[in-house]
Amino acid sequence: MTGPSEPTVVVLNGPNLNLLGEREPDVYGHDTLADVEALCREVAAQAGLSVDFRQSNHEGVLIDAIHETRTSAAGFVVNAGALTHTSVALRDALATVTGPVIEVHLSNVHAREEFRHHSYLSAIASGVIVGCGPSGYAYAVTRIAELVQQRD
Repeated sequence: MTGPSEPTVVVLNGPNLNLLGEREPDVYGHDTLADVEALCREVAAQAGLSVDFRQSNHEGVLIDAIHETRTSAAGFVVNAGALTHTSVALRDALATVTGPVIEVHLSNVHAREEFRHHSYLSAIASGVIVGCGPSGYAYAVTRIAELVQQRD
């Protein structure tokens, strides 16, 4: 069991991810955001990390969360949803964090519409995981743990 003394991984979820399991299940699957959160917490606990899990449909709220945790978080797992393809402001906020950033997408964005092929976040990310469904979050938390261990 983790507690406040463990390094924290911030998991940020952007617009429409609150509808996970309901919205386009043929693309995003049937797992809910609560299922993804439980998976992240389980994987993080095994690695000696805690999780700060957040979702917002508002760009500014996500940016505020990054500002709030940018120097205290061990790392960030970010599924910015459609903001991935549109938000320079989110990219600029993530560029200020001290820990690694792993970008995650449930679907394979490269096999989808052309506009989804470009990410403003990838260039500042330590890694990008696409098309692995909820398991992508588990891989991302595991990778954060590895990077934190290498750093320490």
